[in-house]
Formats: sequence, C-alpha cells, structure tokens
Amino acid sequence: MYDYTAGKLDWMAAGLPIEGAAASRPTAGTVARREVPTCHLEESLRDIRARVRAAGWDACVVVNEKRIVLGLLRAEQLARDGDGTAGSAMRPGPSTFRPHVAIEELAKTMAARDLPNVPVTTSAGELIGLLVREDVEKAAHARQGGPA
Repeated sequence: MYDYTAGKLDWMAAGLPIEGAAASRPTAGTVARREVPTCHLEESLRDIRARVRAAGWDACVVVNEKRIVLGLLRAEQLARDGDGTAGSAMRPGPSTFRPHVAIEELAKTMAARDLPNVPVTTSAGELIGLLVREDVEKAAHARQGGPA
C-alpha cells in the first residue's frame, strides 16, 4: 500500500501560484480562457449551438456535475444538422493539458495536431479553462520576443 502525498507538480497542475524563474513564464493556466461555454451530455445540440454562438464562441466543453471534462464540441460538431444531444455529437475524451505546461510546448503541439482549442484541466480532470490556438501562438511569440 502506498499513501500518495501531493507534490510540487500537483501544486503547479492545480494552477496555484509559484515562485522562482518559472513564475513569469506563460503557461496553459495563465493563457487559458476561464469563462468558457460548458454543457452536459443530455443537453440539446440546438440549444447549445444557440447559446455558444450568442456568447461569441465556436466550442463548448462537455462536463459532468463536478466540471470533469467528458468531451468537446468544436465548430464542426456544433454545425451538424439535426438536434441530437451533446453526448451524441461530442468528441469524447479530448486531449487536455495541465495548467503548468509551457506555452511554447503548447504552441508546437497545437500547430502539429491542427487543434483550434484544447481544454485545460486539473490532474483530476476538472475544467480550468479553454486554450484558443490564437491566444497560445500570440503568447509564445511574445515570449520569444517576436511580434504579438
């Protein structure tokens, strides 16, 4: 039997404040948009689409009652005809990142996989926010001294 004790990485993964050289470095947690549309498995895609578009988004994170990420509805899923549910249209188990991941690493990964957005979660899978590729690229370029 092993009793796990949370360590430094768990602290950073929870998005808690850190000190030292890495403290000023942009990370997934500092760049992620916190106020993002969320929905539940059984919600109507038609209702979600209207709400998400009215808020100026093209994505919605599917979560449970504890805000654990279950899936992701991106523009292509939201544009589907018909009126299914979030659960039937979502991309299940989307790639997620922890808040401590460096923004330069994220920029490379998102470009290589052509990801328009990705959820940021705690190590327990709880939604922290959504990274938008344009935001990530801007932060990475600013960090490298390039044009913003």
